[in-house]
Amino acid sequence: MTGSAFSREELADAFAEFERTVDRAATTRDWDPWVEQYTDDVLYIEHAAGTMRGREEVRPWIWNTMETFPGNHMTAFPSLWKVFDPDTGRVICELDNPMRDPGDGTIISATNISIVTYAGDGKWRRQEDVYNPLRFVKATLKWCAKAHELGTLPDEAAEWMARVGK
Repeated sequence: MTGSAFSREELADAFAEFERTVDRAATTRDWDPWVEQYTDDVLYIEHAAGTMRGREEVRPWIWNTMETFPGNHMTAFPSLWKVFDPDTGRVICELDNPMRDPGDGTIISATNISIVTYAGDGKWRRQEDVYNPLRFVKATLKWCAKAHELGTLPDEAAEWMARVGK
């Protein structure tokens, strides 16, 4: 690709809005505004869950993922760092996925790399999440062990731990 697809300022502003929307979704647990940031024909590549084509494939996946354990215990998705590539319209970032305090102030999280590609007009046409699923399992098991120790382990987490922790 030659020339700039978008200015760095436009890309940075659009990504800042993306982050604000994701933050609101994590707070309100309403995932639709997050999904609405994508184009109708978005390509979403999630290495553990597979490839989704279109918002209406992403929507049920994100709702299910974020409203069942362990996703429903993730409280935010802040970027730890980000790189803007205006020539391709891409933002590459590392996202943290901290889990809810198990009861003693402990913060347990895992990170992933996300590559999002801007389409213009506040919409994103592609997202790829790259991570090691075993790191998420390890962090979640650690959270479950801590919550169990503190007597705060919810039933759905205990069921998850019994299935996955064996």
